[in-house]
Amino acid sequence: MKHGIFGGAVNDGTLDDVVAEARSAERDGFDSFWAPNIFGHDALTALAIVGREVPRIELGTSVVPTYPRHPHAIAQQSHTVAAASGNRFTLGIGLSHRIVIENMLGMSYDKPVRHLREYLSVLMPLSRGETAHFDGETITVHAGVAAKGSQGFGVVVAALGEQMLRVTAAMADGTLTWCTGPATLSSHTIPTITRAAEELGRRAPRVIAALPVCVTSDKAAAAERAAKVFAVYGSLPSYRAMLDMEGVAGPADIAITGSTAEVQDRISALEVIGVTDFAAVEFGATPDEIGRTRDALKGLLTR
Repeated sequence: MKHGIFGGAVNDGTLDDVVAEARSAERDGFDSFWAPNIFGHDALTALAIVGREVPRIELGTSVVPTYPRHPHAIAQQSHTVAAASGNRFTLGIGLSHRIVIENMLGMSYDKPVRHLREYLSVLMPLSRGETAHFDGETITVHAGVAAKGSQGFGVVVAALGEQMLRVTAAMADGTLTWCTGPATLSSHTIPTITRAAEELGRRAPRVIAALPVCVTSDKAAAAERAAKVFAVYGSLPSYRAMLDMEGVAGPADIAITGSTAEVQDRISALEVIGVTDFAAVEFGATPDEIGRTRDALKGLLTR
């Protein structure tokens, strides 16, 4: 299992902070650095800058919403990031949420499964440097992208429900999850996407799991903090469904907390169930917790 760091500076820091965050992850030996795309800096642009400054680590978005960006436009951006980073880029995409797409942006969130299928019908050939020829119900594209220096990029989808996982298995390179606990990954996410890929004769998909992590001697305080920091995710329907499937009240209940040994054992157990990549969302509250959490994660790199 590969190990990565889920950055936060792209939302609440400067571009220099994003570079420093990625550089720290690379210096510490992690395999990947993932940048969310919410309401801060544009993750693709930020990672293009990181790619020029930080030379070795895999870079990925987690995730860029699809509805506001035409698949040809996002392919063009992604090829540019690939070229800027020496072809170390993986594009993570997701539908976002109805409250964001309809209420905030004034766009239709109609038929999300159809939307993803049509989106990938255009994006995937473009990601490989091929010309896309597709006439769908909502998307029509007959065009290519020629970005010198890019050898293409991988595409993973924040797929949670069964239909989304099956489309992802059929068309993309894997999935990237958030707010999805180990029981749900084991009983739902991994078997669904893996079986669907096998049925189609496709190679085993990448399964990237992101979860909150904190090494602490005060698990109660960490749980209380996680409940506040990640509260919004418990109210969003798609994540709420995953939390309900896990049988937990909220995101705090799937946070990985405790001693160094407890945290390392729980993360390592994810590999046993089929997770191919783990992306840690560090949420230590004190310098001691922050340092111990990073040290515990680094310790996993030599296991």
